[in-house]
Amino acid sequence: MKQIIELIAMELEEAFEKAGYDRSLARVTLSNRPDLCEYQCNGAMAGAKTYRKAPIMIAEDVVGNLKDSAYLAEVEAVKPGFINMKLDDKFVADYLNQMGADENLGLTQIEKPEMIVIDYGGPNVAKPLHVGHLRSAIIGESVKRICRKMGHKVLGDIHLGDWGYQMGLIITELKKRKPELPYFDDAYQGEYPEEAPFTISELEEIYPAASAYAKEHEDYREEALHATYLLQNGHRGYTAVWNHIVKVSVADIKKNYRRLNVEFDLWKGESDAQKYIPDMIEQFKKDGYAYLDEGALVIDVKEETDTKEIPPCLIQKSDGASLYGTTDLATLIQREEDYQPDRIIYLADKRQEMHFTQVFRAAKKTGIVPEGTMLKFLGFGTMNGKDGKPFKTREGGVMRLESLIAEINEEMYKKIADNRTVEEEEAESTSQMIGLAAVKYGDLSNQAAKDYIFDVDRFTSFEGNTGPYILYTIVRIKSILNKYQEKGDTFKGLKVGRAHGDSEKALMLEACKYNGVMEAAFAETAPHKICAYIYDLANAFNRFYHETKILAEEDKEKQKSYIALLMITKEVQESCIDALGFEAPERM
Repeated sequence: MKQIIELIAMELEEAFEKAGYDRSLARVTLSNRPDLCEYQCNGAMAGAKTYRKAPIMIAEDVVGNLKDSAYLAEVEAVKPGFINMKLDDKFVADYLNQMGADENLGLTQIEKPEMIVIDYGGPNVAKPLHVGHLRSAIIGESVKRICRKMGHKVLGDIHLGDWGYQMGLIITELKKRKPELPYFDDAYQGEYPEEAPFTISELEEIYPAASAYAKEHEDYREEALHATYLLQNGHRGYTAVWNHIVKVSVADIKKNYRRLNVEFDLWKGESDAQKYIPDMIEQFKKDGYAYLDEGALVIDVKEETDTKEIPPCLIQKSDGASLYGTTDLATLIQREEDYQPDRIIYLADKRQEMHFTQVFRAAKKTGIVPEGTMLKFLGFGTMNGKDGKPFKTREGGVMRLESLIAEINEEMYKKIADNRTVEEEEAESTSQMIGLAAVKYGDLSNQAAKDYIFDVDRFTSFEGNTGPYILYTIVRIKSILNKYQEKGDTFKGLKVGRAHGDSEKALMLEACKYNGVMEAAFAETAPHKICAYIYDLANAFNRFYHETKILAEEDKEKQKSYIALLMITKEVQESCIDALGFEAPERM
């Protein structure tokens, strides 16, 4: 379905042309004065200079051609040259009924779906997930879902940090603690144990201990670097240890992401790109893209139009070691080979913008990525505590992700328990659903690039612009619909009719905006637009609810129209929160 704003614009284009003016002047916007009109066009003022005519005269000429509009009930030319418009109630009702009859709620699917890879998550194995991983997971999951709603084929790739020096550190520390293990006996020819020689808790303690020790002891650091070298060159025992590290870590990572309702299609890591690196570097040299600069191999990526310095992309250090840029370029080769993506979106801290600028330019310059493939970096800001500094535990350390989720769930459970209307078991599952909405909405309602304050008290409130408020609105609608059915009434054949009051019309108009909001959220990679929309929709519904006797309405036809409107409102809200990555309980 076309957006309402598009339909009005088409009529206005005809009206401008019929009056002798350029069709391009017919730009329609939502009114910023809803007390005066619902939509407006300021094209008459833009055309005044061209046509040497007063804007109000142009506006009046155009309005004269809109008397038989299929969509507008009122059109008025207002000085100095505004065209103010109000929609016809029957048209709005028909539009909503078409939305309700469509499984995609009127959202037009892309004619030529793209293959999109979204690179988000990016945790390191052997380290616990902490609050710093939250934004990438939450925003990336939502972007993935929005792309899918538009009809695209989408693959979410976690891109694990599972290679490099950290692996050498763990192997070295494990060898120091348990030298008797067969992985460290070069003469051992048997099968290695299936069970890992450590638990996730032990593994998470081993890495920081090894890292700290290496900073103080050069011989230990050299041993870890050599272990890294041996691993990356196929050492049999070290490869077996590495497989254990990845397996144990991934099991724990999956458990934590499951709590966030975040799912990845691909569990690729930096290790998957390693086999492409040697040939890639040789090709860069052969084609003349890479050259030595103070012993390091680099590719120039600066362009004439740059207004700031863009350093060369570093491909290989003077000691022959690869870097993140090397791995990212090799990963692009792997993705092109396996998936031929039309678009790749990367989620990472906005401070990494320069890194991705260098990688993207190097990829296009060297031909790794076809010219038509879109490479997009979506940088996000920092999640801060109330003190405005990066979010920490009460003790000042980096908070584990599972601890944060548990704290939010506990807070929600207390609020539900204080207002107990459900059994204990349901209260627990409900608190987890609301807690997830509190965390995700609290993050996604902010523009991704901006830093924001993570305020547990505000995010878990049932009032204001919060996830729990949105869920409470949906649950309230569910309750009304359930009571309607319990009276013996049926939803079959219900249609939205003309609005009977201002609050009903306002709710209808908000619900109609769904497809436009989704299209904008996709085009701008902006989940916060969906949050802003469902907050407005929730407010419109609650105003209608408080001003209208829905279940007590004696006029059955009017009541049927109300119920049909509520059904569409609920479906729109549920589709939106699905795009944000959470769902609503049946009761709260």
